[in-house]
Amino acid sequence: MRTDTPLGAPPETPLQTLPVRGPVTVVRGRPVLDVVIPVYNEEADLERCVRRLHDHLARTFPYGFRITIADNASTDRTPDLAAHLDESIEEVTAVRLEQKGRGRALRTVWSLSEAPVLAYMDVDLSTDLKALLPLVAPLISGHSDLAIGSRLSRSSRVVRGPKREFISRAYNLILRGSLAARFSDAQCGFKAIRKDVAERLLPLVEDTGWFFDTEMLVLAERAGLRIHEVPVDWVDDPNSTVHIVRTATEDLKGVWRVGRALATGALPLDRVRRPFGDDPRDRELSGVPRGLARQLVGFCVVGALSTLVYLLLYSLFRMGTGPQVANALALLLSALGNTAANRRLTFGVRGRDRAMRHQAQGLVVFGIGLVLTSGSLAALDAVPGTASHGTELAVLIAANLAATVLRFLLFRAWVFPSDSGAMTDHDPRTDR
Repeated sequence: MRTDTPLGAPPETPLQTLPVRGPVTVVRGRPVLDVVIPVYNEEADLERCVRRLHDHLARTFPYGFRITIADNASTDRTPDLAAHLDESIEEVTAVRLEQKGRGRALRTVWSLSEAPVLAYMDVDLSTDLKALLPLVAPLISGHSDLAIGSRLSRSSRVVRGPKREFISRAYNLILRGSLAARFSDAQCGFKAIRKDVAERLLPLVEDTGWFFDTEMLVLAERAGLRIHEVPVDWVDDPNSTVHIVRTATEDLKGVWRVGRALATGALPLDRVRRPFGDDPRDRELSGVPRGLARQLVGFCVVGALSTLVYLLLYSLFRMGTGPQVANALALLLSALGNTAANRRLTFGVRGRDRAMRHQAQGLVVFGIGLVLTSGSLAALDAVPGTASHGTELAVLIAANLAATVLRFLLFRAWVFPSDSGAMTDHDPRTDR
């Protein structure tokens, strides 16, 4: 039985992207799969569940495997039972950690493991084990980088109380709304990752508790890695020791921390990306502008939000001043936010390098928009009669639409040119 092995500083992460994904290499005498079971005071279930898992893998898994019990500073008989299983079953290994934390346990064991595919599941085995091979097969074949079990898939069969069902769905809605997560189930204790991906990704994950795997999935998705989802059959454990309120609070803190890091570009996700694959559709085409489709979508989203902010500010300023002053103030404030948002979200520029220069160039673009909108207001003012507030807004919307096309072209060709050498989050798969 291994005892707690501090990781210390994570190994230095190479600056290059990950290699092209391929099937794992099977080495005789070395397990292909390492299934980690993090436990804390699980003396009642540990032996029964480990033996059940071992029997299932021995019957169904076609490669060598290992089951690693990661004991999180248990105070009951769990360490003794883990040591007994380690001694009596060849494919079982026990690791003792002197600090609690599921994330800490997974990081420790996954970092020490030599298996090319790493997985974990909860000790209660709430997930039907028939989903284990479908979970890891895409990682072994080279199809995907990570895999997760999903209880929220339409074909999943789940038995649990309404309270946990509500919390799980609410949490995933929060992830979708705040971090733009596209995976369906962050909390299912049934996940796997390729070792080469884990070596790059784990040093970026800060959490050591229950938010660990959510953070890992969000960062992997933002880096463009492929996450495979497997519908699972799942039966709730009524004796679960998870403290729901405390866990939910820590998860929300983690969502805020990760969202802030992503918004400020503080994470070097370019180190985790994959290059082009062998599919001819993934190759760069001559004559096609780099990232045009992605940039257009990002620019339209930012532009729509900026327009709403602009109209709101104009309406507020118009209550206390004339149309020209209200337009200039509203356009100035919304332009600063628009440039910052397009810099990060549309053109993927990270960090503070040349941020002031980009804002200055954005103000020039703002000036052009000001000329167009102010000119339209002046033309409206020259028309006999008093224009209504609704007419002013309609004219401003039309003028802004005209300015938007010019703004995108100037942003792309002058403010954020692709050959400017700026450090970006560019994903080559969006260049098509």
